[in-house]
Amino acid sequence: MHSMAKGNHSAVSEFILLGITDNPELQALLFGVFLVIYLASVMGNVGLIVLIRISPQLHTPMYLFLSHLAFVDFSFPSSITPNTLANFMHEVKSITFYACAFQLYCFITFVVCELYLLSIMAYDRYVAICNPLLYVVLMPRRLCIRMIASTYIYGFTVGLVQTVGTFCLSFCDSNMVNHFYCDDVPLMALACSDTHIKELMLLITAGFNTLCSLLIVLISYVFILVAILKIHSAKGKQKAFSTCASHLTSITIFYGTVIFMYLQPKSSHSLNTDKFASVFYVMVIPMLNPMIYSMRNQEVKSALRGIIEKLHLLSNN
Repeated sequence: MHSMAKGNHSAVSEFILLGITDNPELQALLFGVFLVIYLASVMGNVGLIVLIRISPQLHTPMYLFLSHLAFVDFSFPSSITPNTLANFMHEVKSITFYACAFQLYCFITFVVCELYLLSIMAYDRYVAICNPLLYVVLMPRRLCIRMIASTYIYGFTVGLVQTVGTFCLSFCDSNMVNHFYCDDVPLMALACSDTHIKELMLLITAGFNTLCSLLIVLISYVFILVAILKIHSAKGKQKAFSTCASHLTSITIFYGTVIFMYLQPKSSHSLNTDKFASVFYVMVIPMLNPMIYSMRNQEVKSALRGIIEKLHLLSNN
């Protein structure tokens, strides 16, 4: 175990990540599973970004937001998975102090960005369905870019404040982090200084951002549902529902996992349970999102078919 100067957080040079399991027989299997999921996530999200950029029919606010969601879903696992994969191959799964801080910063930043991007996308669907004739006027590109930029700026700020709050704590006695990456809760469990202020910061920030963004989503979908119910034709209702289906699937999975992770009572909070929930939304959700939006979205499938046909024609020539 790496020695530490008690009460002096500046003396910490590394943490030991305990990972998902200490069973050596499972390390190779988990390496393979994580690698496949990560590669699928990278290819899916980068592919979606490229498809949106090169397809003129996808140059609308909805797909601008989706391309940034894909960017966040690419960045999210990329800040954690490479180190996790490397640690599967090492007996001592260490991470330096500054790498740990950077990993926590990226993690918090991208969680917040994803929350608000999903809420912005809900608002975009509300405008598109409830005010279709004014959609272009109400959602100009400049406004969309400002909303996206605000999301990143706010996410970076929250990430910085929370990370500084965590790494201002004093760590002593143990540097063993009961997780496969640097997260707030297991890091606070190692602190020998008072964590009440930091715990309050985390609770307020996680609660506010989750509930605030979820409220935007719920209000948007209440108005969307009312508007859809007013549509007389069954085909019109089906079309309106289909434009929201992918987004609804994403928000249900993501918000459900976040609420489970951060808003459960402290008495029932388990770091081992958190680890498995984290695998789901750090690894699985970023992989699922491009699949959800590709498989259930006719415009994305049409754009993809168009690109494939062009490539086929070029290869024949």
